[in-house]
Amino acid sequence: MLPPRSDLPTHEVTNQPPARGDADLWAADPVLREAVAAAGGQAERLAGYGAEMGRTEMREAGREANRHPPELVLFDAGGRRLDEVRFHPAYHQVMRVSTGAGYAAVAWEAAPGGHATHAAMVYLASQVEPGHCCPLTMTYAATPALAAAPEVAELWRPKLVSREYDPSIAPVAGKRSATLGMAMTEKQGGSDVRANATRAVQDGAGWRLYGHKWFCSAPMSDGFLTLAQAPGGLTCFLAPRWLEGERNGIRLMRLKDKLGNRSNASSEIEYEGAFALMLGEEGAGVRTIIEMVHHTRLDTAMAPAGLMRAALAEAHHWVAHRTAFQRRLIDAPLMRAVLADLALDWQGCTALGLHVAERFDRDDPESRAFARIGVALAKFIANKLCPVVCVEAMEMLGGMGYVEDTGLPLLYREAPLNGIWEGSGNVICLDILRTLAREPLAGEVLRSEMTAARGGCAAYDGALAEHFARWPALPPEAEARWFAERTALLLAASILLRHAPTPVAEAFATTRLSGPRGRVAGAVPEGDVGPILERLGPASQR
Repeated sequence: MLPPRSDLPTHEVTNQPPARGDADLWAADPVLREAVAAAGGQAERLAGYGAEMGRTEMREAGREANRHPPELVLFDAGGRRLDEVRFHPAYHQVMRVSTGAGYAAVAWEAAPGGHATHAAMVYLASQVEPGHCCPLTMTYAATPALAAAPEVAELWRPKLVSREYDPSIAPVAGKRSATLGMAMTEKQGGSDVRANATRAVQDGAGWRLYGHKWFCSAPMSDGFLTLAQAPGGLTCFLAPRWLEGERNGIRLMRLKDKLGNRSNASSEIEYEGAFALMLGEEGAGVRTIIEMVHHTRLDTAMAPAGLMRAALAEAHHWVAHRTAFQRRLIDAPLMRAVLADLALDWQGCTALGLHVAERFDRDDPESRAFARIGVALAKFIANKLCPVVCVEAMEMLGGMGYVEDTGLPLLYREAPLNGIWEGSGNVICLDILRTLAREPLAGEVLRSEMTAARGGCAAYDGALAEHFARWPALPPEAEARWFAERTALLLAASILLRHAPTPVAEAFATTRLSGPRGRVAGAVPEGDVGPILERLGPASQR
């Protein structure tokens, strides 16, 4: 490829960073590689996926999928209903690559470290095109929920774990692969799904659904797990998108005009006698679908870590190649302090998320208990930090950070999403208190994880003692966010102290857990932040 011209008629282009070119998202990320190794993930598989997703072609496909959002097509030329969404070819390109890599499948293929590998794929994919993660995440998470209906799983499960991408409009039996979405939220209830009003009426071996869903992500999925009121109470159903010889009674009302996640076609739907199959027992809807929610929460903890990584990679590339006032920006002490401070947030969240993912790969009571409490803590803290990291990264580029060419506006728009999806902050904090109150084992394994790093860092030891003294038992509801934040930061620090380089782990513990600290990025003591910045990767490869 020929380089662009710098000698323009009116001036010569200087002091502008070069194009990043192909960027190997795995090889250039020591933090990810370290956390994957500690979690027992499949490094070889991730190396191939990270190299592919970092190519210039794939990053441009991600941009194109967002520049050309999906279109709702309700009717054909003759006025017959279609209820379809059409996507730009770039969207199908990233879907094909991620499906082929095993994003939705690897956790269920019985190889060691499957969930940790999947979590790392979420992290990598979110750096390039976050919108396509939605249908693949729900497909990954739906697989364990199907265990509630073995006869349904027999048909659907092989399609969900296929590595072939098949977006064709056809019944699931005739497809090479399938995706599953989720449709739970209704206007009157929001997070309170027990207030759902959608009705289910039995029809032979199946059921018919009547009602609305205020949020249905990925409406071109091949089916949806959904909740409806059956005679025996709120029940979980699988509603196929397409039936043999006809379209199911799932009507697309409109696409949501969202802040971000533009490549993904979130929608409002109505069930007009839609055929569905019951999953689990009648009246046990929440208990059945919660398994899907549990796994999607893992992804909503890892995606913000990936967004932070992408934002910091852009900022690092800029400050390493840009000069001001006769010095490189990366050499300015204040710039180094800000970048290092943000990098600590990213490193803590990445280590925490993958440490939790490793417990998804185990099947003992202690690991299951830790996965339940750990995923909520990881989701909460990562999503509170992600928007701050993204906006500070934008500011490092000055006016260019606000321009779509850099990719940072896309990351900024995406930053709040995972904090809302699958439980906003208050919902997650209340879930944390509820889990600790109902499951003593969750509290025991959490305390064990936190005390495992005791004795290695004075700042950590002091903060841990203060935490246990402040909350010897569960906090009152009004303190739930404060409690969740401190617990999550202590847990992240414990993991870093055990697995990360000592200067990084001690800097995290000192700045996050002890002493007075400002509320803006850059509130770190003066000193050598080189060991922290080195983990962003060599600037020459950015």
